[in-house]
Amino acid sequence: MNILDTIVVHKKAEVATRKSQTSIKELEARPAFSIPVRSLSDSLLQEGSTGIIAEFKRKSPSKGFIKEHANVNEITTAYTQHGAAALSVLTDEKFFGGSDEDLMQARKNDIPILRKDFIVDEYQIVEAKSIGADVILLIAACLTPQEVKHLAEFARSLGLQTILELHAEEELAHICDATSIVGINNRDLKTFKVDIERSLRMAEKLPAHTIKIAESGISSIENIVLFRKNGFKGFLIGEHFMKQADTPAAFAAFVQELQSAL
Repeated sequence: MNILDTIVVHKKAEVATRKSQTSIKELEARPAFSIPVRSLSDSLLQEGSTGIIAEFKRKSPSKGFIKEHANVNEITTAYTQHGAAALSVLTDEKFFGGSDEDLMQARKNDIPILRKDFIVDEYQIVEAKSIGADVILLIAACLTPQEVKHLAEFARSLGLQTILELHAEEELAHICDATSIVGINNRDLKTFKVDIERSLRMAEKLPAHTIKIAESGISSIENIVLFRKNGFKGFLIGEHFMKQADTPAAFAAFVQELQSAL
């Protein structure tokens, strides 16, 4: 099995365990389930938005720990204060070193938060809302078009937005009415190799109404300027900031440079 297949097999077993421990009714009773949802699309389209979805990520399957003891409060607060359009928080523990608690701590920030995980079941979407997420990720590479449609519509019924993540042109069929935000990942989740040109090659294939997000491998102002010229509104960046010795300072400097370039 490739890395993605391994993750999905583990995730399905994990979800089964979580279901046996906490009921949907219990999730719906959590305070965060009832808080107003913040709109990612509004944030990305707002005049003057940096478009940066700044990610908190301790570890990756391909590189191991990036910043094992990173402080989620310190980093997500700095992201917010210095102009992030939204936050992305990894909640997968086994492969990415994340947790639901990380997202719950990040929720004190008043900008949209993406729960970055491998969603394979409705239960995880209820769970996402119960920990304060505004947005979920659906990865086309591990879901059928029918599953994407079902899960995206279910998320919308809870008031959550969805980023549909694509990696190849054959996944364009996964786009539906409930997936107006589309992310193109420059990293192949089966090999974890990065191809920064992936987003640009696929951009013209997307429906005109979609909000386009470039994901992974973005490390320079030039990358963002080029993506913007090709119609992208969002830029999901994590590893570039997380690997710096001083993540908050690195993010602040990057945004300052970006604003000077635009």
